[in-house]
Amino acid sequence: MFRRTMFFLGAPLLFFITVSSVHAASLYIDPAFTTLSRGDAVTLSVRLDVDEANEECVNAVDGVITYSDNIVPVDISIGDSIFSMWVEQPVIDKEKHTITFAGGIPNGYCGRIAGDPRLTNSLVKLIFRSPGFSIGGGSGSTTATIAFAPETAAYLNDGFGTKAELAMYGTSIDLRKEAGAVLQDPWHDAVITDEIAPEKFSVTLAKIPVDGGKYNVVFNTTDKQTGIDHYEVIEEPIAKFAAFEWGRANAPWIVARSPYQLKDQSLNSTIRVKAVDKAGNEYVAALLPDKEMRTISTQDIILGAGIGLMLLLLSLIFISAFISLRRRAKRRREAVIIKQENNNDHGE
Repeated sequence: MFRRTMFFLGAPLLFFITVSSVHAASLYIDPAFTTLSRGDAVTLSVRLDVDEANEECVNAVDGVITYSDNIVPVDISIGDSIFSMWVEQPVIDKEKHTITFAGGIPNGYCGRIAGDPRLTNSLVKLIFRSPGFSIGGGSGSTTATIAFAPETAAYLNDGFGTKAELAMYGTSIDLRKEAGAVLQDPWHDAVITDEIAPEKFSVTLAKIPVDGGKYNVVFNTTDKQTGIDHYEVIEEPIAKFAAFEWGRANAPWIVARSPYQLKDQSLNSTIRVKAVDKAGNEYVAALLPDKEMRTISTQDIILGAGIGLMLLLLSLIFISAFISLRRRAKRRREAVIIKQENNNDHGE
């Protein structure tokens, strides 16, 4: 929680934002009411509205969403979120029946984009499914509720991280006992039809002071269809002879998030970052550190020493073999001379 608090207090200063005092903002779940047949799923959007008339801007939201136990969270997408920075990407806690997230936007969100026919105020998409109910007894339907917890907060772009006056509106879902004629699952349909890779991105090398000044890589991208599922990182030693290792099926990719502390602090590796969306589409970005930045690593020292010892051993073997061959040749010449002398003695 301390990490979140520091982010929201420091974010406005980081973004160089100064805006006038404002009155109210609202968080709401769209649609506000829907109906699900047994087994159906629904995609809900968590949206942010601000008081545009009073030039209200919000640059961060710390959200806690609760849901009743008669509805099942399936997935979360931030593919079309207006947030570009995440202290905590949306996380589902099925034991506590909560969904938490903490994110922000540089320069703040000050209202929907004029002339855009789409809603441009989405923070998170939530996918819920009706688990179904046993047949017989009870009423024909049950209501599930999804709401914002009281600790949810939005922060203004006033340079001080001031909490906004916030109105919050949840949603209710009518859960029918009967299954529909056709299973409704728009999220599943979106995933199976998504064949577009995440957007291209670059990998940046940076020293993080709070991380002991060690080298980290920073990366981020978006996927407008189903959203980014996760990132993976691989460090491939430049001097390694196994070419194209990162493309092998068993390549040692590590699931990671930005910033990622490099294992090879000598920078003698090619760093590749793979972005994977919810449909499994991938985009791989690579970074090869400049030669001027590379240092000799312990691994290089060991490798160099090993190569040196091997060359020394080969040299000793060669010299030994050469000496041995010369001695054999000398012995053969001496034997020939002795034989010739014996033959001469017998001829006399």
